Amino acid sequence: MRKRFFSGMLLLFYVVVSFAQTPYKRIVSLAPSLTQSLYYLDAQDNLVGCTSYCMAAKEDKKEVVASAVKANLEKVIALKADLVLVSGFTDLQDIETLRKFGIKVEVFQSPKSFQEICGQFIRLGKLIGKEERARRIVLESEQKIKNISSGIKWGRKPRMFFQIGANPLFSVLPNTFMDDYMNFLGAENIAKTLKRGSVSREFVITQNPDYIFIVTMGIVGKEEKDTWSRYSQLTASRKKQIHIIESDIACQPTPITFVQTMEVLEKIINK
Repeated sequence: MRKRFFSGMLLLFYVVVSFAQTPYKRIVSLAPSLTQSLYYLDAQDNLVGCTSYCMAAKEDKKEVVASAVKANLEKVIALKADLVLVSGFTDLQDIETLRKFGIKVEVFQSPKSFQEICGQFIRLGKLIGKEERARRIVLESEQKIKNISSGIKWGRKPRMFFQIGANPLFSVLPNTFMDDYMNFLGAENIAKTLKRGSVSREFVITQNPDYIFIVTMGIVGKEEKDTWSRYSQLTASRKKQIHIIESDIACQPTPITFVQTMEVLEKIINK
């Protein structure tokens, strides 16, 4: 009887362990944010292919199978991938081709809010057997956001311009996850009534933001900061509230990078 009991417990242990492990052993990610999420979920050992923009994966010598816009399907298939993670920008024909080869393809649309970022992160966690870790990260991230929001005190609600790109100028729009940076800070997005992101310098000057955040990388960001600083009629220029935010963090829709961006913004505002 005792021997049978321990045999049963051992069987149960193996069942639980098997259930907790991801059924996917060879994962290809065609979106940098999804690749980064795999690392946050401690699932990088199952990652076999990535894009040329997935920096952590490239440093780990993962096979590059895609550029920012196009995947090399022959490479993906040759890697014997059993799961391919893609964004909503991935070509539909490529998705269907991979599925015809019996590969599971999971599509993650661009999240429209921090809440959607968290929901997608948990969905990915469930998919690869890391749900508990995903939920823990989400809870920690939500609490950090609450703490940051409650620590920001304004005398008057400030107006903000989040610039993405320089030629042409693009603004963060409402109903995007990046708009939530301003929402959680208790600020007003000067582009709140716009339907399209392309804006002119005249529009920004007319709106006269209190803060300008330039979301970009390298020398372009410095050039844009210098350009805006020359407009002395801008409140952001007079108060020296023009700042560069690294796009590899701010534009990366994961719970952890969202919090990291909020921490940078909090530090700037409260300095």
